[in-house]
Amino acid sequence: MTAAPVAGAEAAREPIGPLPTAVRLGGLFGPSVFGVTAAAVALPQVAVALQAGPAEVAWVLTAHALALGVGTAVFGRLADSWGVRATLLVASLMLAVGALLCLVAPTLGAVVAGRLVLAAGSGGTAAAGAALLAGVDSAGRARVLAGYGVVMAVFASTATLLGGVMTTWLSWRVTLVLPVLSILAVPFCLRLVVRPGSRRPIDVTGAAALTVTVSTLLVLIQSGTLKLGGLVVLALATVLVLAAAVLVWWVARRPNGFVPREVSGEAAYRVAAAIGVGVFGGLFATMYVVPQILARSYGWSVLTIGVALLPGALVGAGLSRRAGSLDARNRRLLLAGTALAATCALIVTATGLGGPWPAVLAASLCLAAFAVTQVVITGDVSARLPLPLRGAGMGLLNLTFFVGGGMGSAMAGALAQGMSLPGTLAAVALFPLVAAALAARRDRSS
Repeated sequence: MTAAPVAGAEAAREPIGPLPTAVRLGGLFGPSVFGVTAAAVALPQVAVALQAGPAEVAWVLTAHALALGVGTAVFGRLADSWGVRATLLVASLMLAVGALLCLVAPTLGAVVAGRLVLAAGSGGTAAAGAALLAGVDSAGRARVLAGYGVVMAVFASTATLLGGVMTTWLSWRVTLVLPVLSILAVPFCLRLVVRPGSRRPIDVTGAAALTVTVSTLLVLIQSGTLKLGGLVVLALATVLVLAAAVLVWWVARRPNGFVPREVSGEAAYRVAAAIGVGVFGGLFATMYVVPQILARSYGWSVLTIGVALLPGALVGAGLSRRAGSLDARNRRLLLAGTALAATCALIVTATGLGGPWPAVLAASLCLAAFAVTQVVITGDVSARLPLPLRGAGMGLLNLTFFVGGGMGSAMAGALAQGMSLPGTLAAVALFPLVAAALAARRDRSS
């Protein structure tokens, strides 16, 4: 495998083969999955230990999704400017600090704060990995993506079981900090980088406007859960509108700023982002609701939940490996089919028919759709992005994905306040349904 030179970011060294490259880069991104799927298994224990309701503990996932998304976008730009080496070192420090905060936090608020720092660091390692992955030469892209898909699927398939084991045998706190494992891959990935960053200044205004926009959006979705007063909600809505307006104005004024117009203005990029929102939103919401259904309605332990979700997640590993070997058209069809199957399983679960197994199937299919999305969307979008904007483009794409995931878990937490958990899943089914429709429509139009 050879690596294409990437302006403003490092490329992989030529002697590193496709499989070792895929394993190393997957090791940077993969543990970020533990922040969602493994943590979701531990939520019932978190609620008991910290005396919090199910809607409050949803912030353990929502905060992680928000910080992870913002982290990937910000660190994607930093990777272009500072270089991947410096980005990895800063991200590793944040991972370590966030993990320590979670391990000693006495309250749910402190845990959420620690998860914010942890997820931001996790976003940094994911952004660095995405920047290097996007720089792979087209000649080696298919083999690297196939290997990367398998690595990501392995993380996805073991996340629930690992979360159950850690929560049962050690502590729910250990489960919440599993994303810190990305640090173990950093020394190996430092050997993949060869070029310094561009040293171009970071667009702080654009980054701040984007961060405020997505943050206030997620808080507003949870306003009922947080019991915010009418004036607070009005103030937040005003901030959201103003921040979004500033962001639109700034992108028009600074087309090469934090949100490059060359990237955000492309229709294919926006469709890919919307597909990811559907898949990630469905996954986050499902992984918030399903463990609670299995624990409350059927008395399953966290370890039992993790074991039950493992076979379905392994199917996702096989599907993602298959996706890596398909052409672009069939990859999108596979993604559409997987997302549609997840939608059907969620609807069946909402009816209450079939006992606990439709819920297990629904969560497994959402995990499979996630694994396939990593291969399909990463492969398609990274090939389209201009070389100097790959770090920024992939970072913003992941921001969109994880904000979609945060919206999913936030919406599920808000809906759970006024309706049953199975009823919440019926609404959650809209996320993968939209992803399936967009993926299928994109195939017809391509």
